[in-house]
Amino acid sequence: MIGVTDLDSYLASFDGEPGYLDWAAFGPLSPAVRSEAQGDTELLGTGRRTSIELVGDHVREARELVAELIGTDAAQVVLQPSTTYGLMHAIYGLAGGLMLGRGEFPSLTVAATRASDAFGSLRLQWVEPADGFMTPDVVRAALSDDTRAVAVSLVDFRTGYRADLSALREVIGDRLLIVDAIQGFGMVEADYLAADVVCGHGYKWLRAGRGTGFAWFGERALERIAPVLSGFRGIDGDLPVDAVPAPSASAQAFSISGPDTLAAARLATALREVVDAGVGNIESVLSARTADVMFFADRYEVPVVTPRDAERRAGIVTLEPAAQDAAPLAASLANHGLTVTTRSGRIRVAPHVGTGADTLRLFGDALAAFSSARVW
Repeated sequence: MIGVTDLDSYLASFDGEPGYLDWAAFGPLSPAVRSEAQGDTELLGTGRRTSIELVGDHVREARELVAELIGTDAAQVVLQPSTTYGLMHAIYGLAGGLMLGRGEFPSLTVAATRASDAFGSLRLQWVEPADGFMTPDVVRAALSDDTRAVAVSLVDFRTGYRADLSALREVIGDRLLIVDAIQGFGMVEADYLAADVVCGHGYKWLRAGRGTGFAWFGERALERIAPVLSGFRGIDGDLPVDAVPAPSASAQAFSISGPDTLAAARLATALREVVDAGVGNIESVLSARTADVMFFADRYEVPVVTPRDAERRAGIVTLEPAAQDAAPLAASLANHGLTVTTRSGRIRVAPHVGTGADTLRLFGDALAAFSSARVW
């Protein structure tokens, strides 16, 4: 059972300055990650084989921790430079109909379009739900006999809507379910085994920095997705000199070259912090922080498009002020020292579990100042 002290230690590790509410864009590295990176950099500077191997062992550790959080075997996990790399491995190996929302993050939409254009065997089935939510009902209504796979984000980057993976599995049957999990992995509990491919990256909520991507390929995915982008590291055994072996039967097939061991060290360190604190505990605190953001938005009558149901959101709260209010609200937030993402008239506020009362007070003050100057 996870002790309270483990969660307390995790919360205490957020040492940034007040005002940061942009974790959905970038996560400032945790103290433990920074320390591990510095130590491993020194080890790689020694030229000793034992030191190089010690740092390299973080690849195994990171894969095992990803597998632990998903509830699977490490042989089905492969490290990637980013979420996008993992999604491209999955999508480029598909044939038939692929359903996805037009409003998905470009990691999905661009990869799907490029794969369709390059091979002609992938037929894209675009879905445009009015609210942007890829709900089970939306997916059910759009399914066709040609649909072979459905790609969704665990948490939508625009609205903060959190997909119900279990319900999506019930709707799509034995079709492949491909999930971009970057905006929720390790922050909320999810039925990842309902999916067939789960891709993520540690540079946002996990606080591990860039280069810390990963992908899990379930049994169905390994059977049906061709490892089109498989490189010389995508085999079993030693370096393939003077021969070209078949790709590995495991997730290793979906790799190109050797992993960045320093990135693996950062990812493993960040994942260990999450495992020790407990995803359920993290989700509970994160839900409270997003509720705090919604409280201030409601108090000052700023519309929220993110679902109110805690099970249908994670760490993103998206505000949608009236067109004439978007710029003044963004300016007020900036003037009060708050970092958020403003895009297409919406303001995305993304607190983390370590977001303190001082940052929330700044947020409330910014909305109060905006409200007092607003012309009704």
